[in-house]
Amino acid sequence: MHQLRRNRRLRTTESIRSLVREHLITPNDFLVPLFVVEGNNVKQEIASMPGYYRYSLDLLKDEVKELWAMGLKAVLLFVKVPDNLKDNKGTEALNPDGLMQRAIKIIKDVAPEMLVMTDVALDPYSSYGHDGIVEEGYIVNDPTCEVLAKMSLSHAQAGADFVAPSDMMDGRILAIRELLETENYKNTGIMSYSAKYASAFYGPFRDALDSAPGFGDKKTYQMDFSNRDEAIKETLADIDEGADIVMVKPGLAYLDILRDVSDAVDVPVAVYQVSGEYAMLKAAAEKGWLDHNAIMMEQLIAFKRAGANIIASYFAKDVVKLLG
Repeated sequence: MHQLRRNRRLRTTESIRSLVREHLITPNDFLVPLFVVEGNNVKQEIASMPGYYRYSLDLLKDEVKELWAMGLKAVLLFVKVPDNLKDNKGTEALNPDGLMQRAIKIIKDVAPEMLVMTDVALDPYSSYGHDGIVEEGYIVNDPTCEVLAKMSLSHAQAGADFVAPSDMMDGRILAIRELLETENYKNTGIMSYSAKYASAFYGPFRDALDSAPGFGDKKTYQMDFSNRDEAIKETLADIDEGADIVMVKPGLAYLDILRDVSDAVDVPVAVYQVSGEYAMLKAAAEKGWLDHNAIMMEQLIAFKRAGANIIASYFAKDVVKLLG
């Protein structure tokens, strides 16, 4: 009896492999993180993130124009706040002329169709380096949510398309959604960091923004990485409160969570390929231990295969250049 089914027929040549390929990476998949600093003519390489930079607002213009020309249409903004502007209540976060607010306006000026998402959390503004207000050594929830809502409104007023709360406070999506609705910013979206784990993969990012916690850690609000079911509870709660997009963070070590979330929800799902994931590949490739581009693409396809609709990645420009 002849073997009628030979699966290898569909792997014979690149032409047939490309024809039946299930998942592809394109520029439309990416959300590009951007780090912004005060000053002029500043382009600072982040030591723990080779090839990635902080930009002053004047050079941010050029970077955004380049991204748009490459077909990268969405950015996620983070700001490095000077120490003298930090306090326990994140006062500077509400400054209508603050660095974040000016960055939003500049991007919309040079690339009006660029989708601008903004980080909403207090750690860049906090004298304690925590994502919320600290009282007697504890990060308090509800007062923090009030500030996060006002912060989100300030970003919407500056022109942000989406706010992206990354703090993991309980109820903050509802607080943000209600204030945006009340102030007639009904079309401002929310991308919630719904399943954000207390991970050691964030180290280089905290170097980039000088936002490491001044005491303790973030385990009383970010999720325990031993937990799986909790991610679904958090994500569904955020959707009920008004989140338009949900996110899993980090990425590579949490593909099971990404798949679970993707299967459970009916909204777009984002994943954040975080700074530690980026730094590990860059370091290994520099040593000649790994093929940078091959591993980069394999990791990104893994995110798509696990259910991601959106990938926040520091590799976005590298990928677009590779795709040609």
